[in-house]
Amino acid sequence: MSCDILVDGYNVIKNNLMFQMLEIKHLELARAQLIKQLKNRYRHATDRVIVVFDGSDAREQVSHDEHIRIIFSRHGETADSVMVRLAAEARAAGRIVRLYSDDGEVRQNVVEQGGSTHTTRQLTTQLTAPPRDIEIRARHRQAMRRMYGIDPQYKAADEEDYYYQPHKKRKKSPHRSK
Repeated sequence: MSCDILVDGYNVIKNNLMFQMLEIKHLELARAQLIKQLKNRYRHATDRVIVVFDGSDAREQVSHDEHIRIIFSRHGETADSVMVRLAAEARAAGRIVRLYSDDGEVRQNVVEQGGSTHTTRQLTTQLTAPPRDIEIRARHRQAMRRMYGIDPQYKAADEEDYYYQPHKKRKKSPHRSK
């Protein structure tokens, strides 16, 4: 089943330190970085990713950057109301909705439309995480370096010895037949 991923753009920017630092320089930089990370994270996904920002034009502005749909709400309409509307449209079309926002009101409204909600922290953690196969390879390499003693940061004294476990003596069972 197809999935619509709704991202509360300014909510992510305001609640993440990296995006906040970019916002200090220029808000456009923070928006561009968020969209770039979403493109990288969802480049092979079949999910529809929609980022919604508060806008100020007379009409709603919709654009696409590769497979990411970017919406700026019209003047007088909040991004929150656009996300609720999109969640209702997705539900009517039989699609699953996942919302990333920390705004309690919009989260409640999307849940009422049958969607699931996640925090902006969960999204930024996904955006900055390495791909699964690379993470597995890195952990394997670390384990092999420790095992062969070539990891300069590893100190065996810091860890319990998992390889040596003395055998416990078994008690004789009283019900044992002779």
